Amino acid sequence: MFILKRQDVDITTIQHPKKDQQIPILHYQGQTFRLLSVFNAAQEEDAKAFWRDLTDNRGKACVLLEEPERYSVWGKVRLEQGAADEVEEQGSNDETEPSFIQACLLLLQAVYIDIEDLLGARQVGAFQKEITDVFHQWRFSQADSPNAVKHLLTVDPLASSVVPPWQEHHLNTLLQELYRLGKQHFGNASFTERVMDALHDMPAKERSQFMSWLRQSPTGKLWQ
Repeated sequence: MFILKRQDVDITTIQHPKKDQQIPILHYQGQTFRLLSVFNAAQEEDAKAFWRDLTDNRGKACVLLEEPERYSVWGKVRLEQGAADEVEEQGSNDETEPSFIQACLLLLQAVYIDIEDLLGARQVGAFQKEITDVFHQWRFSQADSPNAVKHLLTVDPLASSVVPPWQEHHLNTLLQELYRLGKQHFGNASFTERVMDALHDMPAKERSQFMSWLRQSPTGKLWQ
């Protein structure tokens, strides 16, 4: 549909009806859109390709938002009386597999451990602050305090039956920001191969499903 600038739109949030999280909503000329995916500034072509695929091939009504530091794709929703329920209903096919969230947490923890082991306490402290800022900026639920973030960085996600109720756009954002921070700390992208080994802790079937999802995701080629 449209490529928009930040000054063209208004972005608010509504409370998810069933989960402890806020849903970002973009408002443009009386229309409303929910966040589908986020890309960093260097991924302009990926963002446009994802947006065109949704609009041209899948018939979705979407907008691409251009900002100085990122691109984001938003899908049209109707907000009427039961606003949050309406978004929930229209987004129900976007429910995230818990194993995908576990896999992303394993990658997060592997980067954290690698930085601590190879670069030391000062660097890992900086990384913890940076990833906390990412969680705060993009309103990740159950990641809104230093203790909550420390829990995500240190507690085995495979040993818990409960994972944060994140959506796919959260996972895409986490993976792209994790890649950016890892490359920033290590100086190159060679860390990804070491970090991906952490996924071998998962059951083979779930690991295979996650890898299939990752290959099709906007951030997949960063990690392959």
